[in-house]
Amino acid sequence: MARRRLGDLLVEAGLITAEQLTHTLNTKSPDEKLGDALLREGFITEQQLIEVLEFQLGIPHVNIYQYPIDQELIQLVPKELAKRHYAMPIRRDKNRLFVAMADPMDYFAIEEIRMATGYQVEPAIATKDDLYRTITKYYDLQESMEEIMGEFSPKDTIDEAKVTDEDSPVVRLVNQIIANGLAQRASDIHFDPQETEFRVRYRVDGVLRTERTLPKHMQNIIVARIKIMANLNITESRLPQDGRIKTTVNFKPVDIRVSTLPTIFGEKVVMRILDLSNALNNIEKIGFTNDNLVKFQTMLKQPNGIVLITGPTGSGKSSTLYAALNQMNSEDVNIITVEDPVEYQLEGVNQIQVNEDVGLTFANGLRSILRQDPDIVMIGEIRDTETAQIAIRASLTGHLVLSTLHTNSAVAGVTRLIDMGIESYLISSSVIGIIAQRLVRKVCRDCGEEVEATEREKDIFAERGLEVHTVMRGSGCPSCNNTGYRGRMAIQEVLPINDAIRKLIMTGGSTAEIRQFVQENGMKFLLDDGLLKVINGQTTTEEVLRVASLD
Repeated sequence: MARRRLGDLLVEAGLITAEQLTHTLNTKSPDEKLGDALLREGFITEQQLIEVLEFQLGIPHVNIYQYPIDQELIQLVPKELAKRHYAMPIRRDKNRLFVAMADPMDYFAIEEIRMATGYQVEPAIATKDDLYRTITKYYDLQESMEEIMGEFSPKDTIDEAKVTDEDSPVVRLVNQIIANGLAQRASDIHFDPQETEFRVRYRVDGVLRTERTLPKHMQNIIVARIKIMANLNITESRLPQDGRIKTTVNFKPVDIRVSTLPTIFGEKVVMRILDLSNALNNIEKIGFTNDNLVKFQTMLKQPNGIVLITGPTGSGKSSTLYAALNQMNSEDVNIITVEDPVEYQLEGVNQIQVNEDVGLTFANGLRSILRQDPDIVMIGEIRDTETAQIAIRASLTGHLVLSTLHTNSAVAGVTRLIDMGIESYLISSSVIGIIAQRLVRKVCRDCGEEVEATEREKDIFAERGLEVHTVMRGSGCPSCNNTGYRGRMAIQEVLPINDAIRKLIMTGGSTAEIRQFVQENGMKFLLDDGLLKVINGQTTTEEVLRVASLD
């Protein structure tokens, strides 16, 4: 029987369209596998790819992350081999060794494992993601944990060599906790001191969960190691400290912001992972609806004025700002930013880090910037009246200014500026648009299924003039850690400031009046945008209501 081509099978299964297949074949590099290219484009999920491969090759697939793995098998296949070929031994039967692999057609890898172990290799397919997490868990973390347990007694004092030597178990353990966090797509890693233990937690898609619990006596040495990586003062444990780590994990550049905080049980450390490969999103991939994207793009094309992005901490404001800067970044414009701290470093953009200790505040930095002949200015956050005033002056003298504000809605952005003491005529003549944004979790594409909408859901949709019969819900599977959600997307409300709204601001219109006016003129609020994304099967009503109010 002739083997059918993967692309044709995926099209037949209705997982991708013929256009998507042609696009991927034309854009992928010659040595990239079609499956990998389709994953990179986001047209299919790993789980879908595996199910088709299973059918195409007749090789079974396993959900390896939850598979009980015998420690003895780990000794059989050397770590270096497992990592290089993404291969994990899962069980043996007489002279046969069953190995889960990302590419079960890689005959060189199969031959190499056969030579190393002396067993007949029976391949099965597993997702690369699962394999990476499992290999890290069994080969690395386990190994380092055992070594540390053997090497450190609770009475040990911290020895400089143990926290600086690249081969010491502590150094390896911390590196692996970071690598594991990346493999699970964590945005933050928390090291929490408790009374009798030391807990490591990962925040994945906005939700924290405990990854592992370490013995209390390992707390100080792990904190010391992280402080050395972030160039912090090892001897100071009574004051909070902030630092950064730039490192490479699996050949990917990773930037980590580190913050320590003294608690009653010792120092708590939080690492915010800025994964540079995912950072600079294309502006089209952030989650704007077509209508909102057009409005946002129009704002960015203005020669001068202020564009504000509002929302609470952790609502993806910086990512949207960076995506906008990335789009406008060309060699014929001078872009300067003032940030606290600089999150992502952008090629060709002049970025200034605020440093309060030496008097370099947002306001002072901004003043200096305006003497540097910028076209576009990005201010990390408008925190005070002084910064707001200079930002408005900059926009009135021919600069495009982008910044963020902490408010709950786009309309509230106007009142926040008035509360800061900015004259309404200045606001109406300088602000060209305000965007409010929140992040919601996306329904997992592997276990999402259509279910009947509840009566309560139908009522909520009906109140907003929408109709819904079925919604998508994830039932939970290995690729989403049984949460039913995988990945996040933004929901937005976009308020371009037109002449009618300017008039309202000038005459001192309240938030309620401006809100009513824009509603009558068909503006979609956060809730509407979220509910439309529920109808499209991208997220759930619960997620939208978690971040957007029903008022």
